[in-house]
Amino acid sequence: MSKKSEKPAEGKEPESSWKDVIYNPRSGEFFGRTASNWGLILLFYLVFYGFLAAMFVFTMWAMLQTLNDDTPKYRDRVASPGLAIRPNSLNIVFNRSEPLAYGQYVQHLESFLHQYNDSEQAKNDLCMAGQYSEQDEEPQKKVCQFRRSLLQRCSGMEDTTFGYAKGQPCVIVKMNRIIGLKPAGDPHINCTSKIGKPLQMQYFPHEGTIDRMYFPYYGKKTHEGYVQPLVAVKLLLKKEDYNSELIVECKVEGSNLKNNDERDKFLGRITFQVLVTE
Repeated sequence: MSKKSEKPAEGKEPESSWKDVIYNPRSGEFFGRTASNWGLILLFYLVFYGFLAAMFVFTMWAMLQTLNDDTPKYRDRVASPGLAIRPNSLNIVFNRSEPLAYGQYVQHLESFLHQYNDSEQAKNDLCMAGQYSEQDEEPQKKVCQFRRSLLQRCSGMEDTTFGYAKGQPCVIVKMNRIIGLKPAGDPHINCTSKIGKPLQMQYFPHEGTIDRMYFPYYGKKTHEGYVQPLVAVKLLLKKEDYNSELIVECKVEGSNLKNNDERDKFLGRITFQVLVTE
């Protein structure tokens, strides 16, 4: 029996293929939607996300209107300042007979104290000692002088090695800046040995005082050029103190500033180690 070729019936639609999923030439659909449908969808999302963006911008603008460019809006989380030391190391180790061993510390101190040079501080104001420098009504705050020469034997002016070549290193202690801080009493820095045997120390300025004339601080913008008061501690080490790890703790005392919070080891105090060899 002979086979007859079957012809597709006239008027019957051709079978669809996988290509029609992307573009169907019979209906004009692209990925299952016509051009008008795609246009409506894109218009909807354009309006929707445009509205979200406009709402976000407006919210940010409204929030920024409540902020002050000079001072933070909320300042109640940090009531007392932390302490920091220079050179910027909590483990000072060096051989006093090798300049390369302590050179990094000397260089760091010299770089840090550059802004305290007497020539730089001459442009600042001579303030009344023992009194707060309150300038709430002044648009641009004056800066009280803190001359490098106040650090005397730790100024690096007489001894350019800051005592490191003699095995009696200087460490500079400073308080972190807090806007509006006015410490009560007469704050000063006091350092003690934590290893049992006492260490002889010398403070500059005398007795490690931090004068109240350097407070309050008004912020980076309005108090441009402000320099923090410093206290230099010279460790008067003896030969028997060499080759032993010494632990020194410095605290701010004589005021209402906190220095014994066990949750924050740097709040009002700092501990560092010193090891000098020869």
